[in-house]
Order: sequence, then structure tokens, then C-alpha cells
Amino acid sequence: MTDSIDVVLVGYGYAGRTFHAPLIGAVPGLRLAAVVSSDPGKVRADLPDMRVFPDLAQALLDPSLRLVVVASPNDSHAPLTRQALAAGRHVVVDKPFTTSHADAVALDAEARALGLVLSVFHNRRWDGDFLAVQQVLRSGRLGTVVQMRSHFDRFRPQVRDRWRERPGAGGGLWFDLGPHLLDQALCLFGPPDRLSLDRACQRPGASADDWFQAVLHYETRRVLLEAGMLAAAPCPRFTLHGTAGSLTVDGLDAQEPALKAGQRPGGADWSLPGQRICFFAGDTPDGQVSAPVTEQAAAGDYRHYYAGVRDAIGSGAPVPVTAADAATVMRLLDLGCESAAGGRVLPVRL
Repeated sequence: MTDSIDVVLVGYGYAGRTFHAPLIGAVPGLRLAAVVSSDPGKVRADLPDMRVFPDLAQALLDPSLRLVVVASPNDSHAPLTRQALAAGRHVVVDKPFTTSHADAVALDAEARALGLVLSVFHNRRWDGDFLAVQQVLRSGRLGTVVQMRSHFDRFRPQVRDRWRERPGAGGGLWFDLGPHLLDQALCLFGPPDRLSLDRACQRPGASADDWFQAVLHYETRRVLLEAGMLAAAPCPRFTLHGTAGSLTVDGLDAQEPALKAGQRPGGADWSLPGQRICFFAGDTPDGQVSAPVTEQAAAGDYRHYYAGVRDAIGSGAPVPVTAADAATVMRLLDLGCESAAGGRVLPVRL
């Protein structure tokens, strides 16, 4: 591409500041040209020359801003996305796409009708651990996978006064980390036949769920997705069992802590360690298992997501995460809430 795509970032909280602003700035062909924020001082402390608008309506008056990135609180995703699409702008929405499946489907249809790119920031498709799991599955080293456990463990015993940890539409851990784990499971195995969810408020003072365990039921396979805020001794990030062996991946992808620490992708200090992978092969049908083989995963790279968005807008390349994919995640999020409320295993009908 010869011309950069000017981007306006809506929201400069944790997601906007930590992920979207530095990643947009690190991808050739994209230019962060403006930010929508109620706190211009916070923006200019990091980006001194940045244009700051008080609301999206003001930003949309500038026709040079072709891509809107919505990184505001979850319950504002749908109305802001609809506003941007109506103004003829391409849109990236932070996860979760919306707070309901109905809104997600409607926005997907609106973008298609207008011929605009609409994508959702499921960035953890580009985690090193997930890419390693995909590679192992493609290799067939595990045989037929019958079980996967995907954990996202943190230790944050104090409840924070922020919208992510308050009850209401889009609040709680299921809507915060659930989208990542669901999207990865769908990429690996497709939609399940049935789903069940258990969730709880475990920390003193918690008013929104801060632990969950979802089970995705396939014909013979089970996929367990779990996240919590009181895991001082975290489990492996991934554990997979198959007819020919097992695989574990330890630790979390290093990109988020690096970005949080102020490192910039591609900069002189951008050097990420890969995660440790252990492969256990079953040697014989009678249950003998070989000594584990330890390997190192390659580092992930979230820049590939925004490079894909750039190419989708500029040359009609495939959208890196489609709105339809994200709508399926929303269907499972909604279904999980219904399952948890009723204590039932529910069929998945898409």
C-alpha cells in the first residue's frame, strides 16, 4: 500500500493504551491519527501531539479517519460500532464483540450490506502458545485429541473498582477472558454439540464472577475452559490428551506484560521468550509412555492481526477475525450465562 490508513482509537483505558495504540503504531500502513477520550491529558502524556476528540461524533466529521477502533467499555461496543458503520467507516472492535448475540449478528449484517470491514480483536489467536498447539495438532503427533484443558490463571486477590469487575452487561470474568478461550477452542475444533458453564464470585467483596469453568461437549471430545483470579500456582496454559500422546504448555504468552511494561513491538527492547512445551508420546498400546520431550514455542506476534486488517481494507484480503466468527463466540457466551443460571448442559444451535 502506498497510503497509510488513518485510525481513530475510541477509548484510552487499559485495552486502548496497552494493546491497540502501540500495535497500530507498529504496523506499516496504519497511522494512529486521533483518539476519542474524556481525559485528553492522559492521552497526551503518552502521545503529546495526538488529536483528541471528546466523542466519536466529532471524530467522524473528519473524512480522513477511515478506520475506527472501539476499545471502550463492553456495553458501548454495539452503539459505537453501529455509529461508525453508519458513517461509512471500517471498524475494529475489542473483544467481546458486543454484550449479546443478537447485536453481534445485526452488526455483521450491517457491515456486509455496506461493504465495510468489521473485525473483532481476538488477538490471542497470535499467542505463541496457541500457535504451538495449532502446529502440533496439524502434525498429528497426538493422534485424535480427546480432551483439552485451557487455563488462564491470575492472582489478583483484591477486587478493583473498574467496570470489568462490576456486575451488569459485559462485566465479569466470563465476558473478559471467556471470549479468548472460546475463540481459540472454536479455531481448533469448531462449534461444540453442547455447552455447560459454572461460574462464581470467589474473592471477598467480588460482585461479578471472577472464576469460571466451561465444558464444551463434542461427540467424544471434551474441552475444558477455566479462568480465575486466585491462582497463585497456575496450571499449565494448555493440556491436551490424544490417542498417541499428550502435550502441555506452561506459562502465559509474554506479549501482554511486555506491552504493559512500555515495550513496543519491533523496538530495540522487544525480545520475547517462547513458552515451554512438553510432549509425552505413548510408545505401545499397553500404556508405556516415553520420557517427555521438551521444546520451545516461537514467540507470538499480535501485529499480524492489524496487518491483516490493513490488507483487508486496502486490497480486499481476508479479514483476520470475521464478525461472523465473533458472533459465534457471542452465542456461546450467551448460552453459557443461560447454562450457569439454570445449572444445565445446553445444546448448541448456531
